[in-house]
Parts: sequence; structure tokens; C-alpha cells
Amino acid sequence: MIIDGHSHVHDPLDIHLSALDDAGVDRTVLFPTRPHPERATDLVSLRHEMSVLDRALAGGSAGGSEAAGDDGYTKAWQELDAALAAQPTRFLGFGSVPLGRTTDETAAWVEREVIGRGLYGIGELTPPGQAALVEPVLRAAADHHGLPVVVHGYAPTSAADLSTLADLGARYPKVPLVISQLGGSNWMRAIELAQATPSIYLELSTAHLIFAVRLAIRELPTRTLFGSDAPYGDPVVARTTVERVTLPGEIRERVLGGNLAELLGLS
Repeated sequence: MIIDGHSHVHDPLDIHLSALDDAGVDRTVLFPTRPHPERATDLVSLRHEMSVLDRALAGGSAGGSEAAGDDGYTKAWQELDAALAAQPTRFLGFGSVPLGRTTDETAAWVEREVIGRGLYGIGELTPPGQAALVEPVLRAAADHHGLPVVVHGYAPTSAADLSTLADLGARYPKVPLVISQLGGSNWMRAIELAQATPSIYLELSTAHLIFAVRLAIRELPTRTLFGSDAPYGDPVVARTTVERVTLPGEIRERVLGGNLAELLGLS
């Protein structure tokens, strides 16, 4: 089974399904999203969508961290629900969790909006400069048998944020903590932290350098995950990258889906 470990809801959905088919991807993790760069038809419209992304990243999660009544946030959840209903065997839904809430509020949100929706995990969270805010989410995830938590690894997430996440990962060793985008420009630090923290996984999308992907897989063959970050990345390119730096066999199969299948209880 080939599993894309990182994607966002597309509008229209057919664009995403076509890209997955081209890449031979069986299933994909799907996050809610407010920006839709795939809708853009020119530079002006792309700037608009990317400005939405900038606000989302500054706000604490790629799906949004505002109250459930926020129009953009509510729409993102509606789009996720619709995509999961349309393609229940193709998509593996994850749900965002607002940061900065109390422990009890966070636990209630996870119970209602993640577990209650039958989702597979939490994410994608983005706490730039405030990675400690993820702690209540990890605590809630631990209460649900180690629900996976995905945290944005690309800028504006910093090396200091990654170190804080590693400290939190050590405190909650039963919660799989996935750092996406291979930690961005801090990819070497991300690999080092993952080596020292057995609960940390590295998702490989949008990596700057081909040898960064090669090294991550070599150092962490059972804790690296193929992902495209579609629509920002492309499933065909992301899969080709993994295949370019691995030989046919067990390690390639694990990275392209086996590791994540084990993590999500699909195997």
C-alpha cells in the first residue's frame, strides 16, 4: 500500500484524485485547510491564497486555530468532512486542534472533533515560536492510546521549536509525533532530534535537497514517511524522490507506506 502521509483538501477534489492516481497512491492523509492555492489562475489570485496561508501559519495551525465559529475555520472542516464522505477508502482524515486552550478544553476538543469524527490523528499544527503550546494536545493524544500528532516543520517553525517538540516527545513517548516537511531548512537538526527521540517521525515532503531525503531514510528507515504536501507539492515528484534515493525492497516499501500503515493500524 502506497500512502501519502501529508496532503490538504483540494477544491475541486478531482484535481487531487487525479494526482494521486498518477502517482499510484492508494491512500493519503488529509488535513483541513483554509488556503487553496490550487484554485489560483494567475499571480494575483495566488497571492490572495498565499496570504490566507500566511495568516493560518501565524494563527497556530495550517487548518486554523480560531474558535469553531470562525467562517474560514468552519468552512475548512466542512470541506474535510465532504472529502472524507466522498472518498472514505482513499482519504485518512486528520483534524486540527486549536492551540492555547486549557488542558480540559483541549481534551474536550480532541474527544469531540477528532475522536468523534472518526479521524486517524491530529494535525497539521503550526506553533511558530510557541511549540510548548502543543503539550496539551500531546496529553490529550496520549489519553486516546497514542493518537498521532503532526506538526508543521517548515518555516516559520524554527530550530528552537524543533528542540521544544523533541523535549515534549520525550515526555509523551507513547504519542507518535510527526514533524512534517523534514523540518524545512533545519532538516539536519530534525534528524538528530529524531534519532534521540524514538517517538518522533519525519515526513519527507518539500525537502530542499535530495541528499537530505537520502540521509533521513538511511538514518531512520522505520520512522520516515513519504508525503507530498499537496497541493504545495506533487505526489508524483514526492514518490519519485523517495524511489530515487532507495533501492527496491523493504526500506523503500516502508517509507512509501509501510511505516505509516503500522502507525495508523492499517497493516
